[in-house]
Amino acid sequence: MSRKIGTAFVLGAGLGTRLRPLTLDRPKPLVPVFHKPLITYALDHLKAAGVEKFVINTHHHAEAFEELFGSGSYRGCPVALSYEPELLDTGGGMKKAQDLIGGDPFLVYSGDILTDVDLGTLGDAHFQCGHDVTLALRNTGFSSSLAFRDGRVTDIRNRYGQGGGYDFANVSIWNASIFERLPEGQKLSFVPVVSDWIGQGGQIGGVVLNDRAWFNIGSRKEYLDVHRTIFQGDWTPAYWESGWPAAVHPSAWIAPSARLEGWTVVGAGAEIGDGAVVRDSVVWENAEIASLASLEACIVRDGRRAEGTLRSVDV
Repeated sequence: MSRKIGTAFVLGAGLGTRLRPLTLDRPKPLVPVFHKPLITYALDHLKAAGVEKFVINTHHHAEAFEELFGSGSYRGCPVALSYEPELLDTGGGMKKAQDLIGGDPFLVYSGDILTDVDLGTLGDAHFQCGHDVTLALRNTGFSSSLAFRDGRVTDIRNRYGQGGGYDFANVSIWNASIFERLPEGQKLSFVPVVSDWIGQGGQIGGVVLNDRAWFNIGSRKEYLDVHRTIFQGDWTPAYWESGWPAAVHPSAWIAPSARLEGWTVVGAGAEIGDGAVVRDSVVWENAEIASLASLEACIVRDGRRAEGTLRSVDV
């Protein structure tokens, strides 16, 4: 990135309803992926790109963010939390955090995706082309609502009759001028704001980032799939400095007669009892798998006990 962006606003306030029951007791961005809270992958990615300060908006189980970032920092970078008693959506949340974000260009990054797209390319395009906003675009397979012509986003959701072709990859760069367009204290997505800006001649840029990995963690299938991908060694982002952690956390206890099959991942403090068989499943920290239990394609949450024969069950 030719010009460094010092601050990132990371979206952490969503309810994670599609991922329930995994999100009943913790916010979706703090759901563990290979023993790490999901949002920390975003922070690692941003830090590797030169970001030095994080602002995270919170709502659902906000106390969990307070606990995780209680020191006020992450890997030596300051972390400021912007609590929303009522959800304000992306635009409203951004406006509420304005004083924490400051007046320089900043990155916005969804706290519930997992990716290693090239943030440097995004930043170079933003500054070299003089954009007001620059959106990371991708063929995600979920939608194709953005029209893109000659480096510019020219339409969103066919408002101006130009169709689509690309999806927003949930990473973007903004100039502080966006705050003038966001009303105070209102729940508002930034999508209609950007759409209006296009019609008013705003410089809304885009960069297609189809290279490298991009995972949406929006369902239990996608959650299990990303664990399988990591276990099999099919994705290792350059920003991960020390190599992937072991599938079985060092503090977990596995009975000598138990069997872990497939790509099973076992978290800190978990216990797998005598004769248990756990296949293609994710066991969170301090969970217990009873003796002689048989699990396949299951997710066992923090501190829960699983027993008997279970298939495709969230405990």
